[in-house]
Amino acid sequence: MPKRTLSIIVPVLNEAAGLTQLAIHLAPFSQAGAQVLLVDGGSDDSTPELAQHAGFQVIRSERGRAQQMNAGATHAQSNTLVFLHADTRLPKDALALISKGLMETHGWGRFDVHIAGRPAMLRVVAGMMNWRSRFTGIATGDQAMFMTREAFEAVGGFPVQPLMEDIEMSRRLRALSSPVCLRERVVTSGRRWETRGVWTTIVLMWRLRWAYWRGVAPAVLAQAYS
Repeated sequence: MPKRTLSIIVPVLNEAAGLTQLAIHLAPFSQAGAQVLLVDGGSDDSTPELAQHAGFQVIRSERGRAQQMNAGATHAQSNTLVFLHADTRLPKDALALISKGLMETHGWGRFDVHIAGRPAMLRVVAGMMNWRSRFTGIATGDQAMFMTREAFEAVGGFPVQPLMEDIEMSRRLRALSSPVCLRERVVTSGRRWETRGVWTTIVLMWRLRWAYWRGVAPAVLAQAYS
């Protein structure tokens, strides 16, 4: 089997309602030569069947975003790994942008993000996320983190924890190098802000981040988040 130039790894769980739109989004990247891996964490709807019907490779994994992304990496045929949330959309020229970005850094990076949704405040939230990420060198999963396989393996993959796995992964990768911060934007769903309320979600996430920096266990934080 020929080696792919880039592997897009998407952890999924009960995503049947949005699977068609996800497949439409990913199809051009697959046609352009990227490997697309959907890693199912035990869906009890038709997510795996719909994904296979759409022509994508489906990997079964233990439930948990970190476990699913690590499982996808073990099946990746590429030296470049892109970790994409199921409700996030890459820019059309993402493959070229990632390849160019990794040539300018030591192994990892992320995109700026736009949060789709009705509240105007979401634009402010996205702007603050992008600024904070550029200032601290910490990326979030919503920003479509990408990295070389060498960088992924050097830090031991994503830490197996129920929350903040993206933050911890960034901290470990940052010890290798600063990230390349692409100004082109991925578009991610604002549903969690709209469901909980924008200000409620902002306050909650800052409380959880502050608690994480103080050493509170991710399992405790996950309970507070849910």
